[in-house]
Amino acid sequence: MSTLSYDATGAARKALEQHLPALVEDRVATRIFAKDHTLWGPDAESESAIRLGWVEAATVSRPLVDGILELRDALKAEGVTRIVLCGMGGSSLAPEVIAGTAGVELTVLDSTDPEQVAAALADRLTETAIVVSSKSGSTVETDSQRRVFEKAFSDAGIDAASRIIIVTDPGSPLDKASREAGYRAVFNADPNVGGRFSALTAFGLVPSGLAGVDIAALLDEAEEAAEILNEDAPENIGLVLGAALGGTNPLRNKVVIAEDGSGIVGFADWAEQLIAESTGKLGTGILPVVAGPNAPEVSSGAEDVLVVRLVSTDVDVELGENEVAIAGGLASQMMVWEFATAVAGRLLGINPFDQPDVEAAKMAARGLLDAQPEPTPAAFVDGAIEVRGGEWLGDAATAADAVSELLAQLGGDGYLSVQAYFDRLAYAQLEGVRDELAAVSGRPVTFGWGPRFLHSTGQFHKGGPAIGVFLQVTAASAQDLTIPERPFTFGELIAAQAAGDAQVLGEHGRPVLRLHLTDRAAGVAQLQEIVSSLASKAASATES
Repeated sequence: MSTLSYDATGAARKALEQHLPALVEDRVATRIFAKDHTLWGPDAESESAIRLGWVEAATVSRPLVDGILELRDALKAEGVTRIVLCGMGGSSLAPEVIAGTAGVELTVLDSTDPEQVAAALADRLTETAIVVSSKSGSTVETDSQRRVFEKAFSDAGIDAASRIIIVTDPGSPLDKASREAGYRAVFNADPNVGGRFSALTAFGLVPSGLAGVDIAALLDEAEEAAEILNEDAPENIGLVLGAALGGTNPLRNKVVIAEDGSGIVGFADWAEQLIAESTGKLGTGILPVVAGPNAPEVSSGAEDVLVVRLVSTDVDVELGENEVAIAGGLASQMMVWEFATAVAGRLLGINPFDQPDVEAAKMAARGLLDAQPEPTPAAFVDGAIEVRGGEWLGDAATAADAVSELLAQLGGDGYLSVQAYFDRLAYAQLEGVRDELAAVSGRPVTFGWGPRFLHSTGQFHKGGPAIGVFLQVTAASAQDLTIPERPFTFGELIAAQAAGDAQVLGEHGRPVLRLHLTDRAAGVAQLQEIVSSLASKAASATES
């Protein structure tokens, strides 16, 4: 196992001095590992009583390993070498990090965009098996993906059941239906683990192991980390990180998670959903910001920003003011951050294991799918961009004006959330606007791909502090895909998910600028040019 280590400065260091003695005296570490469900207050007891299985995930998951490896070998013998994961939120983010860090191929399909789904279907179908991951099976995205793949296999003359692997809770509707359907394998996960804490359960291990990751070594490392975390001591790195995240005074509730040479691929994206969904509720919470080590937020000096650097155990890092550095291997880091998030929840006075506001956007999307209303007319059209917004748009006549008006709604303690509802693989370059918008606005900026962020940071947007402004980017598609035995298409589904989320955010009184790209390539290029121009003007103004 890579050695776990940390360092902290400024407000983070003060938080450790303030909170570690009480955390140690209250035996928080050993009580977490004893599954003491009273740690988060009476209101949280019923949920936390059934959500602490993650503390022993490495041990409980060990019996799964042989079955996963046997299935991997059997699939390879049949010429099946490509694994596609159909999952959302914690079910997709953890395997993506695990596989990416190990350098093995895993296609993660966590979208309802028809072009992204079509691309996944078109790639080496004869060599493909899918893993469908859902605790209940009611997740509309994964159900739709399973349906379209099952039809594609059958249409290609492939025995569909032999290519479908299920990960779900025991006794769930999906568990029962999958066994009745005769799917290749059904792996049951520990039902006492929530999705975002499930990295080291069947949800993280099955797709990763089938793709070629050494999952036994991953569990070995996690078990060693658990021994370190199960100590009531001030040097317990989980207590340290939890105190830094949830204990600064006043709370630095924007945490920039900066990859700075750790060698773990995409870890901040996984940690983002863990922290945001766990803490963003009851009007409080911690907003994770995924950024590079030189992002504008890192050097902003903002009083509400804490920087956490993910670093290598082999390199000494010189920290700036109000920063934390965490080093360790992948499984160790996963255990540390899950533990620290639970500790931060205690300090914040919230239940880190529920997600009371996630369902609102799902309900709105379902209502729009049923009603099929006409799209809200655009305020105006600028090139390849249709612009929609509230009264705050004022006299905006161009897309650039609209973006500027949205940024003008930002308060001194606010943040901008950019949400792109289309193919994240084909248009990954759009993520580059994040840094530029952070420089222009002088405030933290997050970037999320829809609909996957609805299962993670979407909780914070609705349940956390009402200080966000939202830039929603949707896009027309050159093609659409029907969903077998469903009265809606993938195109209609993703449009309803975007509109539903915008509706709920609007009901919460938050400004939402909706930019609809009538042509994807042209619209992305136009939006990039708009943001770059705003950044250039802001830089010139600063220099003068």
